[in-house]
Amino acid sequence: MTDDIGAFVPGPRVRVEGRTGGPLSGLTFAAKDLFDVAGVPTGGGNHDWPTGRAIPQKHAWAVQTLLDAGATLVGKTITDEVSLGILGENAFDGTPVNVAAPGRVPGGSSSGSAAAVAAGICDTALGTDTGGSVRVPSSFCGLHGIRPTHGRIDVAGMMPQAPTSDTTGWFARDAETFAKVSAVMLGEAIPAALPSKLIVAVDAFGFADANVAEALQPQVKKLAAIVGASREEIMAPQGLSVWARAQRSLQPVEAYATFKDWLDKGNPRFAFSVAKALVMGSMVPQADQTWAALMRQEARARMKYLLPAGTILCLPTTPFPAPLRGQPLSVLDPLRDRITCLCAQGGLAGHPQVSLPGATVDGLPVGLSIIGPRGSDATLVAVARAMEKD
Repeated sequence: MTDDIGAFVPGPRVRVEGRTGGPLSGLTFAAKDLFDVAGVPTGGGNHDWPTGRAIPQKHAWAVQTLLDAGATLVGKTITDEVSLGILGENAFDGTPVNVAAPGRVPGGSSSGSAAAVAAGICDTALGTDTGGSVRVPSSFCGLHGIRPTHGRIDVAGMMPQAPTSDTTGWFARDAETFAKVSAVMLGEAIPAALPSKLIVAVDAFGFADANVAEALQPQVKKLAAIVGASREEIMAPQGLSVWARAQRSLQPVEAYATFKDWLDKGNPRFAFSVAKALVMGSMVPQADQTWAALMRQEARARMKYLLPAGTILCLPTTPFPAPLRGQPLSVLDPLRDRITCLCAQGGLAGHPQVSLPGATVDGLPVGLSIIGPRGSDATLVAVARAMEKD
């Protein structure tokens, strides 16, 4: 298929046929350029990253799993540089077109994967999520997307950023495709049983733009009707911004540690915002790191308390729809901070989260997220399927 939206990495398009007769036969997928594909350099969204690195000799676990299930790989997609971005703009490879919100960013760092699925170029696509890199593009592009339970999916062959937060995720336009792909990736059937209790995170809805919170209400009511019982709770008693600060104190430190040797030896080129993030990661005081680690323990305890078996929580995936492309850093930095306030629980607590499409603000998509107990990934997918059927 032609790439009219700039979703795929420049150069010849890779294609690998899936196994005949698998459960995903007939489906196509793309892989974010953080996943190894045998015989193809892993670009990482930065033109200096592949320099001096051996070309992968085997596929990443996630790529191989989809191929073994019968899906055909149709290309590698653009990512924010070394996955350090949340809006989807790349100084080297450009910004993929968000067909669901023309003139606006697709969200990142899994920008190309989300854009390709939204445009119908492929049926599903692999992304990664450390601080929101599947969840945010899902919201901005009007897609189903999942951040699985941290540690559940094998990340072999996936370029790391911050390992205590890194996950593999995936996108789909419709719930049935999402369920088929999820069953393969999770290695279990999607159950028929649904949760029996719903928590509405009132602090998260209050934090989102008022028109976003209002636009999501029909979905919240539908979700409550499907589940059968709902109540309101504060998700982050310490404050959403406090949880965000903790994530911003932990993730950049790990990212700097991941790329430190490369920075030291290669002196690579970066967009200013990416270089700034790495520099800041090298300067986080030990006292802040210690505090953030304790706050992570508090966040994990809070989420475990809120989410016993049979309970899910809902919140806006992002506080606003996709921002306009090409805005100055002075405008974008506060937007990134607000996004982190609604995404930090993913990296801190590691619970599975699915973003559901269906709501719009002035014609622009916004996602409703559902979060469940650790290990309840398949149940969240079942809820997504029930939401689309009813």
